[in-house]
Amino acid sequence: MNSDVRHDAADGGSDVSRRDLLTRAAGGAALAAAAALTPSGAAAQSPEPSSVDGPVIHNGRINQTICRWCYNSMPLEQLCQAAVKLGYKGIDLVGPNDFPTLKKYDLVATMINSHSIPKGLNRQENWDECLGKIRGAIEAAGALGYPNVICFSGNRNGMDADEGMKNCAAALKQVLDLAEKKNVTICMELLNSKVDHHDYMCDHSAWGVPLVKKVGSERFKLLYDIYHMQIMEGDVIRTIRDNKECFAHFHTGGIPGRHEIDDTQELFYPAVMRAIVETGYKGWVGQEFLPVHDPVASLAQAAKICDV
Repeated sequence: MNSDVRHDAADGGSDVSRRDLLTRAAGGAALAAAAALTPSGAAAQSPEPSSVDGPVIHNGRINQTICRWCYNSMPLEQLCQAAVKLGYKGIDLVGPNDFPTLKKYDLVATMINSHSIPKGLNRQENWDECLGKIRGAIEAAGALGYPNVICFSGNRNGMDADEGMKNCAAALKQVLDLAEKKNVTICMELLNSKVDHHDYMCDHSAWGVPLVKKVGSERFKLLYDIYHMQIMEGDVIRTIRDNKECFAHFHTGGIPGRHEIDDTQELFYPAVMRAIVETGYKGWVGQEFLPVHDPVASLAQAAKICDV
């Protein structure tokens, strides 16, 4: 899997990327993955598209949003229509070009794209490009009251972890005034370096949490990706509880394979969602899985699973 995701805060688009490649690959992998069996030997169940006839989110204790890249095969307008129908309130990982369509459907842009994954904030030679894109994303988000902008540590490329943390903190402090002024939270994503993003530096909570504390601002937190952190460290619920003040956003995904969060994968998502609610969390949880069933039916199923 290509680890290079390039988010352009200026135009809302992206270059050929991990997210694009995964989406393309999902079509070929779907037939095989759809035939996967549960431990009991029964075929995995997913609702039929015809059975999805209205909102499936009723409790609303988890604010649910949909990660755009997983559904690149659907026009954004169609994805927004499905989101509204099912009861989702936002679309994740989008840019300014997407904002008019989201506004049309009264959906929140819950996480704004910025710079690439491997070329991140841990190296000073990347700062001009990365910070420029982060500033542009903050301005765009702040103008419409959108909450979050994503950022990345970058790959190690032989760099010591302490030096990388020091550089990331120094870079982030250069954009905190703007983030605080615009009421936008910068979120560094925790990604796995074992399967999907080899050599990525911010690959454990034990590195990301101290970075948040080192930066020392309510406008910088972590995006805790449950899929990635289950691969790297497990102990998901305890980590969420112990570090609740450091997490400003969450992503889902079935493990292994990053497909539906149903009974074909190893985590019990209702328990994870209840743990998030119990921390008092009021932010967003993004559905970030590559569907192997009908996309709308799978989004309906995931929304119901997380509506604890």
